[in-house]
Formats: sequence, C-alpha cells, structure tokens
Amino acid sequence: MQYALIIYEEPGYLDGLTEEDREAAYADYRALAEDPRYAGGAQLQPVETATTVRVAGGRTLPTDGPFADTKEVLGGFCLVEAADLDEAIELAARVPAARLGGVVEVRPVMRF
Repeated sequence: MQYALIIYEEPGYLDGLTEEDREAAYADYRALAEDPRYAGGAQLQPVETATTVRVAGGRTLPTDGPFADTKEVLGGFCLVEAADLDEAIELAARVPAARLGGVVEVRPVMRF
C-alpha cells in the first residue's frame, strides 16, 4: 500500500542547527530517498510563496499565503510503499523534521 508522509515543520528549523547537524539531517533525507520503498516526494518552497485557492459562487478566489495560520507549515511530502501502517510509521520516524520540532502525518493514498 502507498502512504503519504506529510511533513510539517517550523519555518527555518534547520537554520538553528550546527553545520554538522544540518548535514546529518540532509544525509538522513537522502538516505530515505534512496530506500527502495521510497516512491517520490518533494520539499516545498517557503510558505511565503504559497497561494490558497477557493471557489465560491463560481468565482475563483486566490489568496496569498497558506490556508492555515499555524506555527508549523507544510514543508514537503514523501510517497512510500509500505506493507502496513507500522512500516509506514517506521519510515516516517526517519524524517529529520519529526525529531527536530516538526511532525509527520502518515496517510494512506487512495487509488483511483
């Protein structure tokens, strides 16, 4: 089954790390991307570049910024193939943001 690992992070969370710790975090992201269960993913541009789109009364209403006003922002996502939720959680725990103040939401992907 395919799972989305949705990464929420505090903006600039890597900036407060030492160069060594930052490089270790990048290495962990690269290692996850090289795992054979990794199916794809991407880091997102900063939240300041976001545009939220709503459609109301037949009109498209774009708004600068993200939908939610929270401390943590959507920073990226990974798609992984996992046998079950436990395996997906094990992969999510490898995401550096999860141990550096952020969270990783694990959600099964629907197939159409």
